[in-house]
Amino acid sequence: MKKVAVIGAGIVGSTAAYYLSKSPDVEVTVFDDGKGQATKAAAGIISPWFSKRRNKAWYRMARLGADFYQDLIAELKEAGIQTDFYQQTGVYLLKKDESKLHELYDLAANRREESPLIGELSLLSRQEAQKKLPDLQGFERLLYASGGARVEGALLTETLLKASKAELVEKKVSLTVEGEQLLVDGRSFDCVILAVGAWLGEILQPLGYETDVRPQKGQLRDFKLSEQTDDYPVVMPEGELDIIPFLAGKVSVGASHENDQGLDLTVDKKVLDRLQQEAETYLPKLSKAEILGERVGTRAYTSDFAPFFGAVPNLSHVYAASGLGSSGLTTGPLIGRQLAQMALGEAGLLNPADYPIERYVKKKALKEDKCF
Repeated sequence: MKKVAVIGAGIVGSTAAYYLSKSPDVEVTVFDDGKGQATKAAAGIISPWFSKRRNKAWYRMARLGADFYQDLIAELKEAGIQTDFYQQTGVYLLKKDESKLHELYDLAANRREESPLIGELSLLSRQEAQKKLPDLQGFERLLYASGGARVEGALLTETLLKASKAELVEKKVSLTVEGEQLLVDGRSFDCVILAVGAWLGEILQPLGYETDVRPQKGQLRDFKLSEQTDDYPVVMPEGELDIIPFLAGKVSVGASHENDQGLDLTVDKKVLDRLQQEAETYLPKLSKAEILGERVGTRAYTSDFAPFFGAVPNLSHVYAASGLGSSGLTTGPLIGRQLAQMALGEAGLLNPADYPIERYVKKKALKEDKCF
């Protein structure tokens, strides 16, 4: 029986645990202290096709990540597991300069051949857009893609962990190496997956590594509307604001991107009030809606904004991923699956050489004592 430890129960870790647990000769233990996890605070939008990022490897990961949800959901449904965490209700894209909508339409139309998931694309007037989302305003035209989806991060991880039946240890742990042995919380494992997001440096530093991963604080606010929101599309105005309707009247507004707050997890009402004010220019009824609560999480970024995953250099049977940034819910399940495959010696959809971990995780050079 192969013993695998997964440290971190966010989207990457919970997906890795789910797929590892499908292998009959693998025993999975998940460790998580529950603090700061980006996924728990995440209301995600799966709609990578409009990105103009020039990084082709990133786009491939995001495109395949969006597609991968279809496989994951089909597997869970087949096993009789609820998949309420994901709804494909479409996405509304807004631009301050509405002439740019045609450019985005063309970009997505060209990408639809390799990503049929994009679905129907159309430019809608305000009146047409309001048929799917009443009272939406603050624009004349928008771009609609029927294949866009929304994901409730906390529910997704909870579903996958439950389905994995893995042992969950809720405490902060460290990784130590004694000879050939990998020890987590004093227990020996054959293989370890580090899915700790912005905390990767903290866990690898005692083992002599330097890590190019920095934290970014993200906050959002949840509202309760008195109407049915189940089929409402996601609204993506230009900038950091998104308006994400969920089931049963719940609407999330966010999320902030704060680079100077380190690992701080306190709610900053000023930041959320600003986002709410902006959201009300598109959906005025939010001003009278009940506030259900606020959420804070920590995203992980690298200095060049590129994600990475793979085998930790010079550390046998230890695998890691980080730097997923704002696209963690789009790319996380695919990367979690890929790390599980690497741990089992199988090939995945992505080529790890395109996302080189050694660029971001380096063993510190030992200082030599020299006498002159």
